[in-house]
Amino acid sequence: MFQYIDLNFTLLEAINITRKLLLPFVFGLTLFSLTFGCGNKVTTRNVPVDLPESYSLPTGSSPMDSSWWMSFQDPELNRLVDSAIHHNLELKSSWFQVAQEASNVAIIASQRVPQVFLELQGGASRPAPDFVGGENTQLSLRTSYEVDLWGRIKQSKLAAENRLMATYLDYQTMGITIAGEVALTWFSMQAYQEQMNLIKEQTEYNQQILALIRTRFASGQVRGVDILRQEQLIENTKEEALAIQMEFKVLKNRLAVLLGKAPGMLNLSEEVQLPILSPIPNAGLPMELINRRPDIQSSFNQLEAADREVAVAISNTYPRLSFNLTGALRSNTLTNLVESQAASLTGSLLMPLFYGGRLKAETQQAKAFREVQLNAYGQTVLLAVQEVEDALVRENLQKEIIIKLESQLELAERAFNQLRVEYLNGSIAYLDVLVTLDQMQQLKRELVNEKLNLLLYRLSLYRALAGGFESPIENEENFSIQENTISTK
Repeated sequence: MFQYIDLNFTLLEAINITRKLLLPFVFGLTLFSLTFGCGNKVTTRNVPVDLPESYSLPTGSSPMDSSWWMSFQDPELNRLVDSAIHHNLELKSSWFQVAQEASNVAIIASQRVPQVFLELQGGASRPAPDFVGGENTQLSLRTSYEVDLWGRIKQSKLAAENRLMATYLDYQTMGITIAGEVALTWFSMQAYQEQMNLIKEQTEYNQQILALIRTRFASGQVRGVDILRQEQLIENTKEEALAIQMEFKVLKNRLAVLLGKAPGMLNLSEEVQLPILSPIPNAGLPMELINRRPDIQSSFNQLEAADREVAVAISNTYPRLSFNLTGALRSNTLTNLVESQAASLTGSLLMPLFYGGRLKAETQQAKAFREVQLNAYGQTVLLAVQEVEDALVRENLQKEIIIKLESQLELAERAFNQLRVEYLNGSIAYLDVLVTLDQMQQLKRELVNEKLNLLLYRLSLYRALAGGFESPIENEENFSIQENTISTK
């Protein structure tokens, strides 16, 4: 419905006339809402999976700190994690994805307020006067506003806020992942360094035995093949040292990238040693993971956003009421522009009738996507509980594996010492000594690997239980999730 108002009418009169003309539409719209109801209700659901009351294995009593990597009491690790949180490029990129979503919330929220435009038009007509009913020059101020009758815009904004929160929680998850990757890489490097130190000691010891064998060979007490076998053992040990050195350098390059540096530009402490494992922390209850882990909370917010998008899709099938107000200065000449004024107010009621089934299909699509997110949320919860259970089981059994391996190593050392005495007495061949020596040295290197695995299993437990933590970029950029404002400078 449109009402044109010339100079003899005031703007207030124009509004009154338009209100009277639109009153039947508003009344009909209200009656429609009372008859058929509104489709923008948001569903509330509980966790879609059943969780156990407690974990299958007991845990410790001390609570886990949010800065869980500090529990390893490794100053170099603390420095590396701090550097990664400051400079890791993936983490920074994830932060600006949060900034994008914050801007998207502001864009959608702008639909809830009137849109105002200032327009200047000009033209010329020949011959004068110009076409009947037209003006060549016009300066107008236009505003449009959609009445959010069914909460479509509101639900769109709330869905955008849920996606913003989910992106922010993904950013926190990325921070946990980066800290975990730094710790994993650093511990692996420490283990490789211990392996290289151990191989260096074993090589020196094997060379001493080789010198002894050569002395006995010169006196005719042993065969020449014993020298060849010992030399083969030394070369095999050197080959393993080269392989370990290669992996160490690759890990160092990886660590440099995690810290936001180019490979080859990372300086590390020369003294490295695997840390001693602290007591296991209190894992709490499985239900507590839902409120603690940011990836679970992110999945929940994605579910809420999908639920609100269903409400938006349903609202799109209902009528839309919008108003447009225009105030203008119009004239055939620029000099007389301020002498002619006009105002218009229009209201429109748009009722979708036939879209070829598109609106219904969009609603079904939104509902199906909500079910996708619901099952994804349940799967995320299950995987979180599995990660905690797996870490507890692995650490518990890994401790027993290390005990058994230490027992094997003790037996191998006793057997070697006894065989060495028998060999020096000439009662046995050197092959028996060589086999036992190789087994003993392999067990020592394997023990280092198993101690590394124990640390990595504890690291997996920390990551499975970890909640979000504030990173320096949040404090520097004055982030406020409540106000949906994120600086992008």
